[in-house]
Amino acid sequence: MVQRFAAMLLALLLLVPTGGAWAAESDMARGADAAAASAADGTRGEAAGGTIGSAADAATVATGEGGPLGAAGPIEGVPAFAEVDVAADGDVARMEGCSFAVEGFECSRTGSARDIEGKSYGYTYRLSGPDRVAVVNTREYAVLFVPRETAEAFSLANDGDGIEDLKALLAALDSNFSAGVAPLAEQDVWYVFAGTPGDGHDASLSVGGVTYTFGRELTEGHFYVTVEGPDEAFDVKNAVQPAQMASARLVAAEEATVAKAAGPLESLGAFLATMDYSPLWVTLRTCGVAIVLVFFLGLAAAYFTLRISRRAQSIFDTIFTIPMVLPPTVCGFLLLMALGRNTALGQFFQDVGFPLVFSWQATVIAAVVVAFPLMYRSARGAFESLDPNMLDAARTLGWSNGRIFMKLMLPLAWSSIASGTVLAFARALGEFGCTLFLAGNQLGTTRTIPIAIYFEWMNGNTEATWFWTIVLLVFSFAVILFINLWSRHTTRYRQQPRPDGRSPKPRRRGRRGGGRRGTEGSAR
Repeated sequence: MVQRFAAMLLALLLLVPTGGAWAAESDMARGADAAAASAADGTRGEAAGGTIGSAADAATVATGEGGPLGAAGPIEGVPAFAEVDVAADGDVARMEGCSFAVEGFECSRTGSARDIEGKSYGYTYRLSGPDRVAVVNTREYAVLFVPRETAEAFSLANDGDGIEDLKALLAALDSNFSAGVAPLAEQDVWYVFAGTPGDGHDASLSVGGVTYTFGRELTEGHFYVTVEGPDEAFDVKNAVQPAQMASARLVAAEEATVAKAAGPLESLGAFLATMDYSPLWVTLRTCGVAIVLVFFLGLAAAYFTLRISRRAQSIFDTIFTIPMVLPPTVCGFLLLMALGRNTALGQFFQDVGFPLVFSWQATVIAAVVVAFPLMYRSARGAFESLDPNMLDAARTLGWSNGRIFMKLMLPLAWSSIASGTVLAFARALGEFGCTLFLAGNQLGTTRTIPIAIYFEWMNGNTEATWFWTIVLLVFSFAVILFINLWSRHTTRYRQQPRPDGRSPKPRRRGRRGGGRRGTEGSAR
């Protein structure tokens, strides 16, 4: 019974035309005629999906030399990838009967709409290199770019099955990422073309007025995929809804090593060996500089508010404390509006080579703003708890205010000040919203550990997400433990028992005067 049902199902599948097959010769002719007519009009034209053509055929395509060739419509469907062999680390895939394999797979779930070098490029994704196959998956279609040298090396220009295999390999690797909200395997419409990466028309494809350009070196040594609308007012992110950009390298099938799952220790060692630790160094450097600034600014602000009138004290206390109650994103937005390149202050620092936004300096500013209230409140409370009579007595002895502060106030309030410093450091360590708003997410420059956790999770890298989460948990545990030990050390004298065995703070009896005389008087 099962065999008969399987035979009927196989017969039905053979009768249904396969989606994603290459267009017939007549369709290719119609696509070439339409492209030539569009080129005669002097426009870049709309991309028609289909086969990846040779350099000789590319001259007839309206999207520029080396652009897409072939059918009048896009390629549809993704072939099944059940037979694809995916490596345990999810970056290599190979398929039986395919002459090439995919390795070094990377997937970016989010791009950026910010300006690069002062110029807008619509919506951008970072590429590891210009020689990579890249695919942008949007709400309605996917755009697949193959470098011309790669297409020629693996005969993709004339082999439709090769493109189908490539789509299957990419879809299988993409499905390995758990955070995928719009996987490639569910995409029905694909636009495929080959070209030379760069700024020329050869690397561009236009779909519905939206231009996709691959392998652009917008800054020295940094390559991007750009998604641009017809004008600057066009909102690419909302109109196109790019879900992710995936890229990889093509290698000969026999050169690819599909590693299987290793033991726990071997997997941990390989993971740690390939881990990018730049978020840790950025975080420690940011927090180290920020806590020095917060320490001195907090002490100065606390001492300042103690020496002004009550009315002015209330106003300044509110100003110094308000970042603690505002959401971090609100703080980031206000700082961006105050220090952005469109302001006089921001433009001045930009001109002198010290930008205040989307730079490492911005991460320090964000950490200082959100951590300052904790330091200020701790120092203020410590100073207010000091006996004012003792301070007045020091003044009668001829001590200056500076000497009183350094020799009397700081030593007596040091326990609370130290606790406030550690708490401020912990707050700067975990800062996310304000930093992302003001500094952005630049690997090696502004990506701190909290930002790395968010984007690694969004990109489907669960292992890296857990790693950075554990790092923050360890830091947080160490901070709380230090505060507890420090508090116990500084209050140890209060907990030591008296030589007579009584409590350090015996309960008073009788009159307030206490003592032996009070006890005898009550007895009489």
